[in-house]
Parts: sequence; structure tokens; C-alpha cells
Amino acid sequence: MELHENKIEPEKAVLVAVDTGDYDCESSLDELEELAKTAGAVVLGRVWQKRDKPDSATFLGTGRLEELGEFCKNNEADLVIVDSEISPAQLRNIEKATDTRVVDRTTLILDIFADRARTNEGKLQVELAQLKYSLPRLMGQGTKLSRLGAGIGTRGPGETKLETDRRHIRRRIKSLEDELEALEKRRSLARARREKDGVETVVIVGYTNAGKSTLMNTLTEAGVLAQDKLFATLDPTSRALTLPDGRKVMLIDTVGFIRRLPHNLVEAFKSTLEEAVSAKVILNVCDASDPECSIHLEVTDDLLEELGCGGKPVISVFNKCDLPEADADVVRRPGAVMISALEGKGLDELLDAIAKALPPTRAKAKMLIPYSDGASAAVLRKDSIISVEEYRPDGLYFELTADVGMIDRFQKYCV
Repeated sequence: MELHENKIEPEKAVLVAVDTGDYDCESSLDELEELAKTAGAVVLGRVWQKRDKPDSATFLGTGRLEELGEFCKNNEADLVIVDSEISPAQLRNIEKATDTRVVDRTTLILDIFADRARTNEGKLQVELAQLKYSLPRLMGQGTKLSRLGAGIGTRGPGETKLETDRRHIRRRIKSLEDELEALEKRRSLARARREKDGVETVVIVGYTNAGKSTLMNTLTEAGVLAQDKLFATLDPTSRALTLPDGRKVMLIDTVGFIRRLPHNLVEAFKSTLEEAVSAKVILNVCDASDPECSIHLEVTDDLLEELGCGGKPVISVFNKCDLPEADADVVRRPGAVMISALEGKGLDELLDAIAKALPPTRAKAKMLIPYSDGASAAVLRKDSIISVEEYRPDGLYFELTADVGMIDRFQKYCV
């Protein structure tokens, strides 16, 4: 007997937008198409309209909405994706006019995040964002959602199914917030332990699909999934990295950014993104071959500012500089480092830039240790680089390079 595999056909989607002039509509639709492909859809076409503001009831104007309905019918579309957050009434009216399922930009991104989350914390964060987004959008469906009726067990005041759902969602949101708070306490303790142990962190941030995971893998052999997709990796990864001056730092990869990242997601992932707040240096990675490279840098800068990272040393890292599409004008900004994470080019310059941007942790000193304190001399020999060692009448003389903390510890012997 011959067995046939049931292959799931990708959903056929139509993209919809209203161009109010607040942002570049065409670029936003390009990004939405990438998001749709990442979610597994095939984009049939785009329908957009210039308006001062979206129609409060139908999002699009009446004529353009009819065109959308005809397009969906003629092309057998399965899905309409709206490039904005829309109200329940707008969603319901578009579905009615097109006879096609409708999702908005935020729902699409949440769906991708739900598919990409691998760790327990990532899954909790995505679920919390989904519930917070869906709570005000719950809609009643008449008496079908009511427990009131005329049969046994249905009499009495009761409550509607809608009210029950809302109450259940609020309880679940509270439970998720409690779990994430406990995880955040653990994360804070880990950060405090790193600071106590003198471990410095360098965080990779940037626009999604800029090559952050490839850079992480090349520098540390982390084995992080790296694909040509938006949000290929969602969960943060930490690995040790040794710099040219011998210092060891913790390199942390974070979730990618996009324009108009839904506020619920920024809130839900704040504990993860706060790794950037405690970092000593931030690497803002962008794709030099992308024509909107400079805009991507600004998006990341704005989100870092929102998270409270102002004043941190930020190194602009232009990845994919080996590609012919790389914009030479963009990458010529002061302090920028040009690399190819895939080819391994420019990484020595990047490591040198990180070492220079980190606050100095080692210094030179001259010390005279009395012969009665042989234990201190043994510690200095073990944990510092000694360039001169002399036996003098009044003690053991060292010229050395050591951590600032160690020099402070033996400050009384400095000469």
C-alpha cells in the first residue's frame, strides 16, 4: 500500500495598509511581507490607500474595501494581514466584507514569537504578550456565549461566557506575571553575581536578521540557530569571550528589533532586554547590504533609549560588508566597525574596539612587599603579570600589571 504524506499548503495572504504619511508605507509593507513569509504565508498582493487616518469602522474606505473583497475572492485568499493594530470592530467588518480571515501586524508578530520561543521564559513572555493583547479584543457572540437558559443547571443570575473568559485571562496574566517576576529575580541575582565576580558583559543588539546569531557563533562557537529569517532566534544566549588583552567577558545575544515593535512585546521582553541596561558595552549590529541600514540603526537606538541605555558605550557594527550591495556611505561613520560574520572578516578589529570601549580593569603598579608577608607576594605572583622582581634590603620589589581591584587590595605596599 502506498502512503502519501499530507503536506500543509501555505496560507495565501493579502497585505493591507493605510498610508497616513506618519511612516514610509512601502518599506513597512516590505517588512510585513518578510514577516508573513517567516510565518509561513505566501503573499498574493498588496492593497493600500492614502488617507488622513484609517476609517474607524472599516479601516479602508468603502471603495477600496470592495476592491479588497474582489481581490480575495478572485485569488482565493486565505488571510488578510493589516499593517497596523486594528480594533475588534474593524477586524469584524473587514472579515464580513472580504469573507476572509483577518489578522493585524501585532497578531502576526506574536504568532512568529510563539513559534520561535524555546526556553520556558521565552514561552511565558510570549503568552503574556498574547493575553494582554487579546483581553480588550474579546468579543461576544450573542446568546451563544451566555450560561443563561431555561434548562436545569442554567437558571439563576449566572454570567456570560465572555465575562468568564475575561476573568480566566486576567487570572492567567497574574499567574504569568508572578512567574516572570520570579525568573527576573533569578536573573537579577545572576547579574549581581557577575558584577561581584568582576565579569563584564557585552550585549549584541540590532535589527532582526542583521546577522547577530552568526556573529555570536563565529566569536564563541555558541551553536545558535542562524537563518535568513526574521526572528530566527528569540531566546537570549550567553557565552564567554576572550579579548585580545586577555580579559574575559560575557557575550549576550538578544531578541531582534523591528520598526513599530508592538508595545506589549517590548514590555514582555523587558527583563530579557534589560541585559543591555547592565552591559558595559553594546554592539549595535546592522546589515550593511540593506538599503535601510541607517533607519535600522535609528530604530535600535530609539529602543535602547526607551530601555534606559543612554550613556552606554555603543559600537556600530556593520555586518555583511563583503556583499556588493553594502552601502559604503553608511558604513563610513566614526567609530564604526566593518565585518563579515559569515566570512570571519574584521573580527580582530571588532574585538580590539570592544577592549578599548570597556572601562580599564588592569593597571600598572610598583610595590614593595615586606619579607614578613610572603602570602601577599605569593598572591601577586599568581594573579598578576610581573615584569620586574628584585630582592631589596627592606623587602621584595615588584613592577607589575594587575586588576585594579587587586592593586587597591595591596594599596598599602604601593611605592
